[in-house]
Order: sequence, then structure tokens, then C-alpha cells
Amino acid sequence: MRSIEVYMAQGESPAVARRRLRLALRHAREEKGFTQGQVAAALEWSLSKVQRIESGDVTVSRTDLTALLDHLGVTDPDSIGELIEIARTSRRKGWWDDPHYRQHLTPATMRLLQFESEATAIRIFQPTLIPGLIQTPAYAQAVLHSWQDELSDEDRAVRFEVRMRRREYVFDREHPPRYLLVLDESVLLREVGGPRVMAEQLNHLLAHARDGYLTMRIVPFQRSAPIAMLNHFSVIDLGEDENAVLYREAQLTDEIDESPEDVQRYRARFERMWDVALSQEASVRRVEARVADILSSLDRDEPLRSDT
Repeated sequence: MRSIEVYMAQGESPAVARRRLRLALRHAREEKGFTQGQVAAALEWSLSKVQRIESGDVTVSRTDLTALLDHLGVTDPDSIGELIEIARTSRRKGWWDDPHYRQHLTPATMRLLQFESEATAIRIFQPTLIPGLIQTPAYAQAVLHSWQDELSDEDRAVRFEVRMRRREYVFDREHPPRYLLVLDESVLLREVGGPRVMAEQLNHLLAHARDGYLTMRIVPFQRSAPIAMLNHFSVIDLGEDENAVLYREAQLTDEIDESPEDVQRYRARFERMWDVALSQEASVRRVEARVADILSSLDRDEPLRSDT
């Protein structure tokens, strides 16, 4: 009896389950030598239906999954049972599926929330801002306020709520991921929300670094000319060899890329930046010096108080 090798983690998110399912189904189809068109014709489905199942854009019902596995020659009861369970998980709702959130978040952001909650490691490069997962409320509000002409008040309110909530599903779970962060030095100098907000944010960043939540490296100006031209990206590892996704963001657009070639290319970019950046210790000192500069500037700018 033919089987499919499938790995399912306990309590995994629907996005991760859907990804496992689509990869298993695509592998089974390719092993049989069938095209997507041939599968669609044999099952009397539309080609787009097969494509959406294999891309993870839609969930698959138990009835459709059973018919598809039968056509692909998968008859091993254990494999079938495991795939049915994964399909069930892929249809499960999470906190991110609140209709109120779904109306105001992009599809890529919705999937990002789920992948983050299952990540074993997150590698982030940010050339302009402190990443959302470790933003303070005041800093996040200032960032979102800058989009007031493009995003409605409700859009910004929902994005703020989600930004504050998602960290508990990353850092507060039993086995949080390794969080590796590369920042361009310009991020330290860009006073989002003003000096007080910025000083608070940088101190928050330092607290995470000291508590072991993240490993941080700063790319100094002397080494960052080509790097500064890159947009923000994250490589999110999901626990197994080569099981990772790429998240890219530019302005108000974002996307999840699951292409192994793209993931590997951006992972290699991250590692190159990691190598040319300052060490964790030197990066912490650089952030501490910036906080000291901001606080010193605030002290100088305080109005003189009269004794009378």
C-alpha cells in the first residue's frame, strides 16, 4: 500500500498544516507523473481548484481529499489518516481569524501571524524601523500614524491591536523561537515619535537583548551602503530542514514566499549581513550610546526653571 511521508507537529497552526498538506499532495502527484490538468480532468474538477489546493490558497474538504488520494494511489491507512487530520487542522480557526481582524489585515499578514506562532527561528532584517514584534505601544502608534493618509482610523486601530497581541504568541509560548535581528544603523537615528518615544523604544530593544529574547546585530554606516537598499524581510523556520518561508514587506504591501530558492537566497543575504555587522556586544553598546545621546539632548533642551 502506497504511503506519503508526512510530519505533523502537535498544536500546529492552520497555515502550517495547510502548507504541510499542499506539499504532501504535490509530491504525491509528481511521483505519479500527473500534471495538475490531468488530475483536474480525472476528478472532474476545475484546473484552478487543483492549483488553489496545491498553492495552499484554499482548504480541502475530507471528501475531496479522499478522492484525490485515491486517484494518486495513496492507500496506506496511516498516511490517509494523518493527512485527513492535517486537513482538519488546516480548517481550524485561531485568534487571527476574528472577522474584525480579517477586514483590516492583508492575507500575507494573516499567514505571517500563524507562521510566527509555529516558528523555531525568525531572522529579520530591518533597514528603516524597529520590527513590529518588539515595538513599544508609543513607537507602534507613531509608525501607524505616519500612514494616516493611506489607512483609515479603524485600519490603524486594528493593526495596532494585532501588533501588540502577536508577541505573546511568539515570545510567551513554552518554546519561543530564536529571534535574530539585523538592523541598519540608521534605524537608531530615526526618531520615530520624537526623542522620548525613541529612547523608550531603544531601551525596550536592549531589555529584549539582555533577557535573551533576541540576538541583535547592527550594520554600521561604514558597511551598509548596498544593504540599505534592501527592503525589510524575514526568514521564518518552521522546525524541519529546509522548511521555511520568506516574508517581504515594502510600504503597505507584503507577501509570503514559499519558494525554496527564494528562501535560500534571502537566508544567504541575511547571513552575509550578519557576518559584516557588529557583534552582539558591540551592537548593544552602540544602542546604549544612542540612548545616552537622546537623553542628554533632552536634558539640554529642558527649559530653565526660575527659582521665583
